[in-house]
Amino acid sequence: MIREKPVAAFPGWPVIGAIFALLIIGTLLTIAAGATGRIFGMVVGLILIVVGLLALPGFFLVNPNEAKVVQLLGRYVGTARQPGLWWMNPLCYPKTSVSQRVRNFESSKLKVNDHDGNPIDIAAVVVWNVIDTAEALFQVDDYENFVRVQSEAAIRNLATSYPYDSQSESRVVLRRSSGEITEKLRTEIQERLAKAGIEVIEARISHLAYAQEIAGAMLRRQQASAIIAAKALLVEGAVGIVEAALDELAKKHVVDLDNERKVAMVSNLLVVLCSDQHPQPVVNTGTLYQ
Repeated sequence: MIREKPVAAFPGWPVIGAIFALLIIGTLLTIAAGATGRIFGMVVGLILIVVGLLALPGFFLVNPNEAKVVQLLGRYVGTARQPGLWWMNPLCYPKTSVSQRVRNFESSKLKVNDHDGNPIDIAAVVVWNVIDTAEALFQVDDYENFVRVQSEAAIRNLATSYPYDSQSESRVVLRRSSGEITEKLRTEIQERLAKAGIEVIEARISHLAYAQEIAGAMLRRQQASAIIAAKALLVEGAVGIVEAALDELAKKHVVDLDNERKVAMVSNLLVVLCSDQHPQPVVNTGTLYQ
């Protein structure tokens, strides 16, 4: 594994001054030696000029939120992260720029089967940045494409590991358990991208729906399930109310009810409490036994 390390570079502005001084001194020395016919002085002056010119390609600029990865004859030398003008050995080439900015992308809408086998459409937004420039450049072929492909693979795997929805409140599902699903997705993408020197800051589902071919049927099933759950809750509450009413009537001796009258009262109360419409009162002028 190639790990990032700092590069040994010199501040650029002092080196610019030194190179200009070499060029000026070399030029003056060459002119003076040529006027007096001193061959040695001319050679020294030309050497100074050549050294100054050869040193010029050693300058490179590091912008804010950017890193320069430096190589020497195919060998990784180091990474410069400090913004500014820098100089190092002119033979160190290339100096590849790697952005340190936080980036994000939204995956395409993927059609996969959830844990229960239902086809769903899912997409996610992934926020990431490069934390190790050496791994990003040398461990994978194209780290931006690597992020995209591996993120979509993680999204597919997540979608097949959990159901879209469930009536059980304790079960982790894609539609309802946003916190657990988000953390699971971020962790899985991070595990896949760690070898490329990438940090996943956030990963969140941006689109989730049943596939078009079953969307209508699943919507009707959800509606039916919701109605059944609501009815079950309503009946449970109604039974509790009727039980409490009978207990209070018996406790306070408001009226003495035999079993048949209790059955009638329970029936009437359940009709009133469980009806979808407002009940219409009926006045009974006779008795229960007529």
